Amino acid sequence: MRGFSLEDQKGLAAGITRLLRRYRFLLDAPVIEFFTDDLWDRLPLSWKGALTDLPSPQLAALLLDNHTAPREVSYHSVWPLSLLAFKATAHALAFPRGPRGEAGTLVDGKPEEFRGNKWHSSKLHPLFRKHVKPKKQHEIRQLAQLVKKLSDFTGCRCVVDVGSGQGHLSRFLAFGLHLSVTAVEEDPHLVGQAVKFDQELVQALKKEQARGTQAAGDLSVHGPSHVVGRVDPRAPWQEFLHLLQQRKGQEDSPAADDRFQADGIAKTRPGFHRGLRGKGCPRARSRMSGQEGGRLGREASASEPQGALGGGLRLPCPGSPPPLETPVLLTGLHACGDLSVALLRHFALCPHVMGITSVACCYMKLSVREAASPPTGPGEHGYPLSAWVSSLPGHQLSYKAREGACHAIEEYMRRLVGESATLRTHCFRAMLETVIRAADPTKKRLGVQTINKSHTLTAEEYIRLGLKRVGLNPDVALDRAALEAMLGQQQQVVAFFSLALLLAPVVETLILLDRMIYLQEQGFQCELIPLFHPSFSPRNLVLVAAKTELSSALAGWRAEEETAQREGRRAVPEGGQSV
Repeated sequence: MRGFSLEDQKGLAAGITRLLRRYRFLLDAPVIEFFTDDLWDRLPLSWKGALTDLPSPQLAALLLDNHTAPREVSYHSVWPLSLLAFKATAHALAFPRGPRGEAGTLVDGKPEEFRGNKWHSSKLHPLFRKHVKPKKQHEIRQLAQLVKKLSDFTGCRCVVDVGSGQGHLSRFLAFGLHLSVTAVEEDPHLVGQAVKFDQELVQALKKEQARGTQAAGDLSVHGPSHVVGRVDPRAPWQEFLHLLQQRKGQEDSPAADDRFQADGIAKTRPGFHRGLRGKGCPRARSRMSGQEGGRLGREASASEPQGALGGGLRLPCPGSPPPLETPVLLTGLHACGDLSVALLRHFALCPHVMGITSVACCYMKLSVREAASPPTGPGEHGYPLSAWVSSLPGHQLSYKAREGACHAIEEYMRRLVGESATLRTHCFRAMLETVIRAADPTKKRLGVQTINKSHTLTAEEYIRLGLKRVGLNPDVALDRAALEAMLGQQQQVVAFFSLALLLAPVVETLILLDRMIYLQEQGFQCELIPLFHPSFSPRNLVLVAAKTELSSALAGWRAEEETAQREGRRAVPEGGQSV
């Protein structure tokens, strides 16, 4: 957000904690306890009068929608001032989620780039669309453009993609935008898939080049290097460098087509490396996990040749800090929980990391200090990171609050407007909770394996399937009169959930504010940008930071985006291609 000073951010964080303290009962109450804990009766009487039996489309328009002009809102009853104030305050304290430029335009519920084909982005080269769902196509294209702009501005050609998964972002950055990319992923199976997909792209590129067609465009033959290893947010940055140490080998950047074996899993290639070798330092091995198991671990050879960063890695013992001279950028697309925190810490503490673009997700997986634990300094856990937020009364966020921050409010609004049958699921689950506790009072808040197409079932069918999933007798006698009475309150369940959902963007704002303030406490510039369309990609806010002056780089990027929108085309970084 531009023009948003540190003092403004601190004031916003303080305002959010005051709001959350006042409405903690909404924030922390699981909707599955709607009947067992009489959650509806915990609302003010005037709120219940306004919301009881309010149709779902009205809930969307009057409560959750922040884009409808006030004069267009028509209330069919007089709402209490306290409810109106709650709604207005929650909307005012949440970060704006609507993106600027081309990403802000939707056609039939999808970004404009899917106008011609709902499965294929018209602005992403066909070779990068294979195996990639539309949502991910939208995300990797937008984030890669921002990473490339940051690379051009800082002069950093080396990018580390943390939590790279199947390598879709890394592949586009390396082959498409000509950057030297190291992809770090803990799951060996995902790394194996990424290597396979890299090989497929190389083979397709060779065919196009042999035909002499223009389909290959200006693509590079140098793909990403893949590392199996866990990035520990609490490990010192020197150990992070053990994963990324630069070593000059036979080639600075080996060609991708020399990296692969026929089965898609390299045995000796510069482009693949396990996080640690079997003969590595014991201390380092204790910090990294996931590198010893699976097919990749069994087949990786200890004699792999070493290349430059992005083409091969070697890990010495922590006793001698690795002489990494090349600056790097870190990026993470929906890095879960503390993994996104690891990016921030290594950016702040490692002198060789010059910039970062971080899109977070899975806030419920953040480590937090338990209330009964002794006080610790800021930054010891995934939340809070900053000294400022740590000092605010009421800054604590429960698992339920952090899990709620991951919900897609735009998607739920769409269901409300369409009066989707899926809205009944929360009522079904709350009814099941009463039956479970009646059968065994010690069983509370049990995890129930997803019941597919539950909205097509009757309440009784859902409950019996749910009982079976939690190991209880599915043939138990049910009080059908009581179930019918609860089913008659379905719209109240929807209204209660909507009230809690209104706080979800506020909680996400507090978590991201904490990260922004943390970086500024360390002396770094940062900005938060709504990069993706929230209706298409709910976790759409990217945190950008650099150890150089940041506003000029982002101003140039914004200018390109706005020009692209006016001209009806995409701003294409060097190495990109429209089709």
